[in-house]
Amino acid sequence: MSLQAQIMDAMKTAMKAKDAQALQALRSVKSAILLAQTESGAKEELTEEAELKLLQKLVKQRKDSAVIFSEQGRDDLASPELAEAEVIAQFLPEQMSEEEIKKVIEAIVAQTGASSMKDMGKVMGMANGQLTGKADGKTISTIVKTLLS
Repeated sequence: MSLQAQIMDAMKTAMKAKDAQALQALRSVKSAILLAQTESGAKEELTEEAELKLLQKLVKQRKDSAVIFSEQGRDDLASPELAEAEVIAQFLPEQMSEEEIKKVIEAIVAQTGASSMKDMGKVMGMANGQLTGKADGKTISTIVKTLLS
């Protein structure tokens, strides 16, 4: 089942349950998918990797907004953002733990022979390719910097 079909099913469920928060989050995902599909030069269907990146971007946006709202003392705005992030994250694969991510990155470092921060780009490229949807880019970057410094 494609992501778009899963989103539509979840929207129907949210409508029946009268869950306005989930419905708003799902509508924003559907909107983002449609925008990505209609971009100039885009194919009719998004690839699974593009869908995962899109979902990660939406979750990250919600979490970043919630942090900003919390810093400004606006918990009334932060909590809906976090709730939407949880709804969207349901469609992402299970996230890896930091130990699992570190093992994958150590294998990449050994494979590429990376030894200094000069090799960070090469390692990050391979790591992002292997860990798409399974790990946050910020976490990957932090672990790569730790291993290469």
